[in-house]
Amino acid sequence: MLNLMMHNLMASSKGLRSFRGMVLGCMLGITLWLFAPPAWAMTTIQLYDLDYQSCPTELSEGAVTSGSSSAANCFIVIGKANNPSGETVYDADVFGRIYDVNHNNVLPNRTRLGSLEEVPPGESDFELRISVAANLPTPLQLENFKARGFAARVKPLLPNY
Repeated sequence: MLNLMMHNLMASSKGLRSFRGMVLGCMLGITLWLFAPPAWAMTTIQLYDLDYQSCPTELSEGAVTSGSSSAANCFIVIGKANNPSGETVYDADVFGRIYDVNHNNVLPNRTRLGSLEEVPPGESDFELRISVAANLPTPLQLENFKARGFAARVKPLLPNY
């Protein structure tokens, strides 16, 4: 009988310790959630006054479309970027749609077109290189362009070789 009472006491003691651990864990989680530093939020950058031009010969030689060996035309998309954050934005991904003269999407299933390494506060110029299949008719139509980046670097800079 004494053995049974000791067993029940130890079992309830383990349950009590388990319950206390769970309560302390929840309290710690809530405390950390309430007092955690803010995450680096992404900043949206407006891109406008968009145009494009053919790449210089040294950039466009041997250009092929992504995932194939089809010939491609190289273009540089140019325009203005407006960074309203008041701080430099880094590693900004550029999104948008590019259509040919017949309004066919020249980069289907792809809205991320590239990235901008740094975007200073306020208005600045930007350039972005793209490759488009050579058999698509121009002029190109550039629509719904925007960029989103971070207040600090998120991608390591690799050396240029």
